[in-house]
Amino acid sequence: MTTSEQVLIPVLLPAKADPLRLAVAAYLAGFKGQSRTHTESDLRAFLTLCQERGLEPLSAQRPHIELYVRWMQEVRRFKPSTVSRRMAVVAGFYRTCVIDDLLAHSPAEHVRRPNVPPESPTLVLTHLQFEAMLTAARLSTNEHDFALVAMLGLLGLRIFEACGADIEDLSEEHGHRVLKVRGKGGKVVLAPLPPAVGRAIDRAVNDRRSGPILRTRRGTRMDRHCATRRLHHLADQGGVHIARMHPHMLRHTFVTTMLDAGVDLRDVQIAARHADPRTTTIYDCRRENFDRHAAYVVVAFVAGG
Repeated sequence: MTTSEQVLIPVLLPAKADPLRLAVAAYLAGFKGQSRTHTESDLRAFLTLCQERGLEPLSAQRPHIELYVRWMQEVRRFKPSTVSRRMAVVAGFYRTCVIDDLLAHSPAEHVRRPNVPPESPTLVLTHLQFEAMLTAARLSTNEHDFALVAMLGLLGLRIFEACGADIEDLSEEHGHRVLKVRGKGGKVVLAPLPPAVGRAIDRAVNDRRSGPILRTRRGTRMDRHCATRRLHHLADQGGVHIARMHPHMLRHTFVTTMLDAGVDLRDVQIAARHADPRTTTIYDCRRENFDRHAAYVVVAFVAGG
């Protein structure tokens, strides 16, 4: 186990704990669930590189952080969004160090970050492609395929939410069949199940009373890697030729389909469980629905006047 991995293990620290270990634990304590897992992974990448370069993280200066950004861009060839995300984690870590009086100032404070386009880069399925995926999943001999596509594309779940859902999370509330969803930051919400989604889940559950809703052929809980492989297979079966098919593509399709159907932007935000309405707006800008472009309204108004 490397020094960086040991630092990142959450434990109850003694009073005279190593300052770096204490700083990392204090920073990660502010996150929960998947957010903590992803933040820990990004911070580990930085601390591991520091270890390989013989640099003490709490002694780093702004040029070191600038060089870390250049290394991610020019050596690892990371996308601007990845570089920006990892730098946000590093900046947050050093901000915590300043708050806890471990450092006088943050070495990441004035580090330049790459520009990230405001539009969501995720590809979206057309209506015909999504219908083809649903048909392929419904006809599949794997009873979990239909539930997977339905939970992602018709319910809008994130992949970790779908894979983490258990049979015990199914219940009824106010006459609606619902699924308890554990989302980002450990937030728990009840998602109503439309009949089509309910039937897909029933097919996957069969006669089981407990355990994960989505399982592999071996009977273990499905993870994101298995789900991605299943979606690739269904895309081939359905004749959907699209590059880099991945689970979030179906959630993206769920959001854009709501917008195309005329669902109010606020209702879309609630259904997608976006904490920031600007996230929903990004989806709206990306879909390029020319049928509702304001230019048509202007021309109709002027011609009518």
